[in-house]
Amino acid sequence: MKVHRYPENPLVRPKDVKPWIDGWEVMCTFNAGVIEHNGEILLLMRVAERPVCGDSKKVLVPVLDCESCEPKLQVLEFSRSDPSIDLSDPRVVCFPGRVYLTSISHLRIARSKDGRHFTVDPEPALVPDQPYETFGLEDPRITKLDETYYVVYKGVSENGITQCLASTRDFVEWKKHGIIFCPENMDGMIFPSRVRGKYVALHRPQPRFIGAPNMWLAYSEDLIHWGEHKLLLACDPNSWESGRIGGGAVPFLTDKGWLEIYHAATPDDHYCLGAVLLDAEYPERVLAKTPEPIMKPEASYETSGFKPNVVFTCGAIVKGDTVSIYYGAADEVIAGADLSLSEILDALEPVCK
Repeated sequence: MKVHRYPENPLVRPKDVKPWIDGWEVMCTFNAGVIEHNGEILLLMRVAERPVCGDSKKVLVPVLDCESCEPKLQVLEFSRSDPSIDLSDPRVVCFPGRVYLTSISHLRIARSKDGRHFTVDPEPALVPDQPYETFGLEDPRITKLDETYYVVYKGVSENGITQCLASTRDFVEWKKHGIIFCPENMDGMIFPSRVRGKYVALHRPQPRFIGAPNMWLAYSEDLIHWGEHKLLLACDPNSWESGRIGGGAVPFLTDKGWLEIYHAATPDDHYCLGAVLLDAEYPERVLAKTPEPIMKPEASYETSGFKPNVVFTCGAIVKGDTVSIYYGAADEVIAGADLSLSEILDALEPVCK
């Protein structure tokens, strides 16, 4: 599989983004939903930032306080020498029975005419302001239905990770619709057209007792209430999909069926991208998939960074035979690459069920 990484990569870096909060620092800019709107390619990207800490013996944790009349950000302070604290993962601060994030994320728009050179809006598009967002908003996917753009994003709080819905017509005025998949759930996205009269979504429940982090499909009449849940793709313990598997870019329709560019990871968090073909009328039917990744971490900005060895997409633009994938690299920057649609389809192997 030929992967044509953009020579301009990384397209957006933390230094390109003004912090939302004065005196804070942007750590990572990544995992962007992608859409074309008014002649521009828009990246609705996750921006993770944190308060600057001048004391190497301390770790600061930003959270949204929703206990008061008006939600407000506060900063918790912990000692790195605390024997009960686990800082082995740079993304989290772990105590027995408690987990905090080392940053808080909002969603910001970056705009481009050519898909290669982006200008970042000075202000956020969506910020945490709800009880289910006290640790931030993450990993949006954008779907256009009629004249409205729907964004499924991860709402993170001390009560778990949810999939939430927001909508806009112009990327200026927004409406939040609340939680559509309760904890613990990730990688939600909505298909860009109804199937048999119903809306369709992908999501990934996160079992804690029995089962694995697999990709599921659901149907809805109104985009809010979801049912008819069906297992779509399961982890394979003997492959690059052994740790977890979930949706990536919003599926798009080809003459062979729905094509989904998804992600999978090993237990040690080595993230790659694959492709799966779903039936056009019954997308819970998996027709074929790529046995090997169509894209894996190889460039220096993918193999090193905040979280090394990660390529993770939340969106793609398809024009003719070109699939332009925009992806988070090493959980730190945004990059882009072109793949051939025909080559992806040729790489699919039938799945027997």
